[in-house]
Amino acid sequence: MKIQIINGPNLNLLGKREPDIYGNSSFEDYLIKLREKYPDVQIDYFQSNIEGELINALQAADDAQCDGIILNAGAYTHTSIALRDCIKSLRVPVIEVHLSNVHAREEFRHISMIAPVAKGSIMGFGLDSYRLAVEALLG
Repeated sequence: MKIQIINGPNLNLLGKREPDIYGNSSFEDYLIKLREKYPDVQIDYFQSNIEGELINALQAADDAQCDGIILNAGAYTHTSIALRDCIKSLRVPVIEVHLSNVHAREEFRHISMIAPVAKGSIMGFGLDSYRLAVEALLG
């Protein structure tokens, strides 16, 4: 099985940015543990702060016939119709992930452009949200 994880803007700052919300670990440190937990799954990772690069990565994962994509689009979740349109056109399932429970935060975070076109959404479990998404794709 091959899973592509794609992280959007500011997620390169995990471990440094607002640790009370996002925790103290970098994503790269967590990724090592995730790969160790699932040795039979190829887990690839991409991060960008640029919307168009995220779209390119989504399309490339679809072209590479991944078995699933785990996407944390960060703030683009709430604003990007372009990401929504891209996800809607993919053959591969996309799981939307957020570290925090966006519904317990500012009201502008309550709307997701991605959720209606994703296979499902997982949020509020910190970095463990990614593991839960892997389990959903394996399931």
